[in-house]
Amino acid sequence: MAEAGPDLLAVGSRRFRSRLFVGTGKYQSQEVMREALRESGTEVVTVAVRRLDLTGAPENNILTAIDRSRYTLLPNTAGCYSAEDAVRTAFLGRELGLSELVKLEVLGDPKTLLPDPVETLKATETLVKEGFTVLVYTSDDPILAKRIEAAGAASVMPAGSPIGSGQGILNPNNIRIILETVSVPVIVDAGVGTASDVVLAMELGVDGVLLNSGVALAREPVRMARAMRHAIEAGREAYLAGRIPRKLYANASSPLEGVIGGVHRPERG
Repeated sequence: MAEAGPDLLAVGSRRFRSRLFVGTGKYQSQEVMREALRESGTEVVTVAVRRLDLTGAPENNILTAIDRSRYTLLPNTAGCYSAEDAVRTAFLGRELGLSELVKLEVLGDPKTLLPDPVETLKATETLVKEGFTVLVYTSDDPILAKRIEAAGAASVMPAGSPIGSGQGILNPNNIRIILETVSVPVIVDAGVGTASDVVLAMELGVDGVLLNSGVALAREPVRMARAMRHAIEAGREAYLAGRIPRKLYANASSPLEGVIGGVHRPERG
C-alpha cells in the first residue's frame, strides 16, 4: 500500500507541517522564548505589531530574536478596540515587511478581552479587500464564524476560553458546530492552559491551536512547549484514527468463544 502524504495544514496559499502556532509575549527572556519556540516544533510565530520596539536597542526588538528563515511571522492586531485601529495596525505590519498574513483581533473591552463581533466582521471585510490573508480571532459563535468565512477569512479562530485564562475548552459543543458550519481551517485560539487542553481541541477535529500564555507563563516554559508539541501531534493522530463509541455498559475486550463458565476449555481432538 502506498504511503500517505504529509498531513499539511493549508492556510490561504501557505502550507505547514506543524499545527501549533505559538505567541512571543510574556516570556521571562528572549533566550527562553527562542528555546520554547524551538522545542514546540512550531512553524508559525505570532507577534503583536503594536508592541514592537523599533526605536530602541536591537536587543529590545523581539524581531531580532526570531529566526525568520525558520519561522513564518503572523503579525497580530492585539490591543485594538475598533475596526479602524485594527486595519491601521495590520497595514503597519505589512509595511514593515512582516507578512501579508494577519491575525485579526478586535477586542470589546479590556476586562474580558472578548472580541467585538461587529467591529471584527467589519475589519475582516476591509482587510480581505486589501489583499491580506486574514486569520480571525472570534468568540465560539457558529453564526459569527459563518459570517467571518463569508467575508473571505482564511481561518476562523474561536476562543477556547478567555485570553490568558488557562481554562481550556469551555464549550466543545460550539466548536463542533463551527467545524460543521465552515470549510476554512478552524484554529482554537486563547485559553489553553496545558497539554490536555490541546489534545481535547485537536480530538474535536480542529485544524490547529494557537497559544502563548500556556507556555510562556508555565513554571518551565521550554518543557511545556515540548509537551504542547507532543499534544498537538497526539490529538491529531487520535482524531484521524477515530475513537471508539461511548457505551453505557461494559464490552469485553477478549473474545468469549470457547469459554465455558469463565474457564477456557480446549477443543477435543
